[in-house]
Amino acid sequence: MKWLAVVLGLAGIVFVVKRMAMRRGFDFEKVIERMPEGSPPKWMFGNISAIRANTERIIELLEPKLEASAEPNPS
Repeated sequence: MKWLAVVLGLAGIVFVVKRMAMRRGFDFEKVIERMPEGSPPKWMFGNISAIRANTERIIELLEPKLEASAEPNPS
């Protein structure tokens, strides 16, 4: 149970730091860009960005099909 308290505490700290950083105009992307190549945070940020881009592309490809299936068929 102690590990749960530690995890929740760390999550709370990360949340508070992010909120404070957003209010002060802190840019996480600039911090990530300054990190050395191959550092775990930079690698993770790159993978998340790639996943987001792929997801947006998939949605763009599926939208015409979803719109076509939502239109009523005149019978």
